[in-house]
Amino acid sequence: MTRRITIGPINRVEGDLELHLEIDGGHVRRAEVRAPIYRGFEQILEGRSPWDALALVPRICGICSVSQSIAAATMLRQAAGCEIAPNGLLATNIAHAAENAADHLTHFYLFFMPDFARACYQREAWHGRCVARFAATKGSAAAEMLPARARLIEIMGIVAGKWPHSIAFQPGGTTRALDLGDHMRLVGIATGFRAFLEGVVFADQLENVLALSSEAELWRWRERRRGGDFARFLEISDALSLEKLGRGPGLLMSYGACHGRDSDLFAPGIRNRDGAIETLEGAAITEDVSHSWLRDSSGDPALASTVPDPDKPKAYSWCKAPRYAGQAAEVGAVARQAIAGHGLIRALVAAGGTNVRNRVIARIIETAALAVAIEQWVSALVPAEPFCLACGEIADGSHVGLVEAARGGLGHWMAVKSGRIERYQIIAPTTWNFSPRDRLDVAGPLEQALEGTDVGVSGASSVAVQHVLRSFDPCMMCTTHWGERRCRGLQKPARTVARLSYGNLVSVV
Repeated sequence: MTRRITIGPINRVEGDLELHLEIDGGHVRRAEVRAPIYRGFEQILEGRSPWDALALVPRICGICSVSQSIAAATMLRQAAGCEIAPNGLLATNIAHAAENAADHLTHFYLFFMPDFARACYQREAWHGRCVARFAATKGSAAAEMLPARARLIEIMGIVAGKWPHSIAFQPGGTTRALDLGDHMRLVGIATGFRAFLEGVVFADQLENVLALSSEAELWRWRERRRGGDFARFLEISDALSLEKLGRGPGLLMSYGACHGRDSDLFAPGIRNRDGAIETLEGAAITEDVSHSWLRDSSGDPALASTVPDPDKPKAYSWCKAPRYAGQAAEVGAVARQAIAGHGLIRALVAAGGTNVRNRVIARIIETAALAVAIEQWVSALVPAEPFCLACGEIADGSHVGLVEAARGGLGHWMAVKSGRIERYQIIAPTTWNFSPRDRLDVAGPLEQALEGTDVGVSGASSVAVQHVLRSFDPCMMCTTHWGERRCRGLQKPARTVARLSYGNLVSVV
């Protein structure tokens, strides 16, 4: 017998999210991921000066504000044909890496690991230690992580004057010139962040962690480093076989992270289902709205518009369905590291694809890589030289800015006509991963990852569903194309719901 259940809103995620699942024989047969809030930043930007994007788009999100700023600044740099000051590029990368690293820590310690402290695991040998370390609001880990995260956020204050929603990130660099005192503060924060990672997360030097190149090496390393939180996760993952849970669609995409003058920290590209790395083709990126509460428009983001259609048949989400060459693509740290060539992540993905375990491992490994990169960029700063160069006028035409936020590829597309924004489109990382089905009924990455999940008799309260969902680290506020639908007279009919534990609302049809 098939049961249809709705899980939502989900706790410990940014924004509103609902899961509609068909359960047959204790397994998820079909999943629909619903973004129930409408936002319209693209409409806010239309008709404005292109430069206004620098003030408005950071306000899309308080988590990845720097990433939104850099996407707009990258797009405007292309549109104005200007150069970025070397110091400005370094300062931008330092702030961007610090924000992404802070996101990874928040996900691991506050969003993901507390699920393993649930009572359903109390018979596991590791459960008592997990509760003491990771239980929400009570575990010892958060008290150690939060000061380290706060120092990373301090980097944004030094580089950009404030966080979030800074306008310091410009096409020509950063507006705040750093002096010797600022430089020394950055050195101290970078050194302290390394000490936290080496002492708390890994119980080992970062270089040893980054040198891991195979699953066998990872397990040997774990046996020697049981005192770190990463090793604690690996123990739990091994006990629960998390490598078998939440397999993604197979196609991975990265825009390339922390752009350099000659190369990127993490190279861009596509990893196809056969494991080959291909060149990323921007023209292959399209959006499908067949199952979105949005009017039909061009599939090309550069030509598309975002107009609500709340009564659209077959639609179930305010999220569009981005596709690469017609295929659902997974984005995030696991895609970045597999494409950039980190030995361990490539080996894990080659053996088992993307899954709950591999997504988390990739984030933790990437955090180590970001810490080392921050040290190098801070050392390369020359405080006596300029941090920002002047830019010319914005050319009419279509322009694009592609960057990597913590959760994956973030793209801004803008069309300028007579010096004003004619169209603006944003495809956020969670739009890729939490997309609805497309016109061919092909499910989005999370929908595919949920299908086949064993929920047993737990149904809506299944912790397995929570593990799969949280492994993608959603940010729903970035996902849907400001203003909740009820503020625009777009409220859908109310549903009957029943409150379950863990703060979820569930309706069973």
